[in-house]
Amino acid sequence: FIEGIKPSKSYISIPIRPPAEKRIKPSGGQAVNAAYWIFKEKNIDVECLLGYEGNDFDRTGDAEQDLLGIISVHPMREDAVRDFLTKAGEEWNLIEKLIRDKKLVEVGYEGIKFYTRKFPDKASSL
Repeated sequence: FIEGIKPSKSYISIPIRPPAEKRIKPSGGQAVNAAYWIFKEKNIDVECLLGYEGNDFDRTGDAEQDLLGIISVHPMREDAVRDFLTKAGEEWNLIEKLIRDKKLVEVGYEGIKFYTRKFPDKASSL
């Protein structure tokens, strides 16, 4: 299928942050390696994106809005949130406030603590 699309570049990736669907689990290295070589055999330019990309997030000066904007599309690891707050000159109590206000939720994934936006439950929004 992908060969028929003729992409200029393809990426193989696994979830490194909590996925939207709880049933999604990362593939093992053997499956990723097999996929990589299948792409290569079909002459598809392919790259694997498998690791954590780091803690460098932009700030505009409004730490709360910046954080909520980032976290709504990009769950952040606890260490990244702490680093962000330090660079923004904010304290951890901002996170505690956002959790109390139900704007943020703490979730565990693959043994790492993440923070993401708190969205309405599917059932309550119907």
